[in-house]
Amino acid sequence: MKILSISDTMVAELSGRFDVRPFREVELVLSCGDLPPEYLAGVRQRLDVPLYYVRGNHDIRYHSTPPCGCLNLHQRCIPFKGLRIMGLEGSRWYNGGPIQYREFQMRQMIWRMLPNLWFRGGVDIVISHAPPRHINDAEDRCHRGFECFLKLIGRFKPRYFIHGHIHAHFSHPSQRQTLVGDTYVINTFGYHLLELAHGPSDGSD
Repeated sequence: MKILSISDTMVAELSGRFDVRPFREVELVLSCGDLPPEYLAGVRQRLDVPLYYVRGNHDIRYHSTPPCGCLNLHQRCIPFKGLRIMGLEGSRWYNGGPIQYREFQMRQMIWRMLPNLWFRGGVDIVISHAPPRHINDAEDRCHRGFECFLKLIGRFKPRYFIHGHIHAHFSHPSQRQTLVGDTYVINTFGYHLLELAHGPSDGSD
């Protein structure tokens, strides 16, 4: 299965009536936030596949203008072709915006999801806007990651933890990835193509 993940900046390769041929095998799009809702709707319509998203700290317009035809994955864990995918929106609190959370608030959101995660036997892919603490993050208040994401990774061992929020440029896809235990943490700034086998991973429960 090929999954396209996007976040933070619109790219020419996915704008307007872009060439779909490089993405013809994509079966799912995952958005990690800070993108205009029209951009998400356009990508979903052009590729004609499901698009799941979480909001970033700048996605204020989603309250009144959510991306058409796309599914908000925040605080949900749902199956997709044998994969269990969950989402968590927002950044660390830094100026009181509506899609910013303190550490204890994000921890509480994960706690509320635990029954669903246990019921499903774990999770294969986590998407978030912010990164885990000390993994691809920064030291300013806005761009620090969440400590509770590391505990989530340690407990459920998802195959992938995909995030945005941290603006960076990469000369090779491998530079996006950091292995944390059995989990690849991926910064999807711009876009990233991920290829993986169908079905839940072993050892995630």
